[in-house]
Amino acid sequence: MSAKVQSKDAATNPRGIPYAPFVDKVEDYVSSRAEVDGTMKSFQEMISKYQFMEANTQRRSAGLKEKIPDIRKTLDMVQFFKSRKPGSDPIETTFELNDTLYAKAEIAPTDEVYLWLGANVMLSYPVDEAETLLESKLSTAQNNLENCEEDLDFLREQITTLEVATARVYNWEVTMKRKEKAERGEEDSEGDKKRILPNR
Repeated sequence: MSAKVQSKDAATNPRGIPYAPFVDKVEDYVSSRAEVDGTMKSFQEMISKYQFMEANTQRRSAGLKEKIPDIRKTLDMVQFFKSRKPGSDPIETTFELNDTLYAKAEIAPTDEVYLWLGANVMLSYPVDEAETLLESKLSTAQNNLENCEEDLDFLREQITTLEVATARVYNWEVTMKRKEKAERGEEDSEGDKKRILPNR
């Protein structure tokens, strides 16, 4: 069974997530009722893996949705600094020290900014380089978010495909049980007829 699933599972999406096997004919996956339990277990394991990937992708998507507005806001500020001409009057503004504390500051025209890079690291950049860096980060984050949304749709489709496959295998087993029961009933009925026939 596993070899059959793997052979049908070779294709992947652009991020390497494999397609779920589409069960058109149950007989392609199970040849007898003895293989049903193994097949159902394999499908359930695959569903669990897709659900795990879905949860991770949802977390990554949520992180990007929080990150992108911050990058865009920082980029807007850098572009504002870039637009100011030397000799312009300083501007008065407030900046955040923590969640509830702000301070006033005067900012003169500048050709240098400091950017937080994460892990308590801040570096100085010329305004042009800072703009290029932030545009690159924004583009990458937006592309990653698009990929996450695409992957989430893809994962949901694969989970649905496997749920349908599981239902088809289950229904096939039920049909086979009824068929076998009917055949046994006919055999028993024939046996009873033979037993009650009069001797001639």
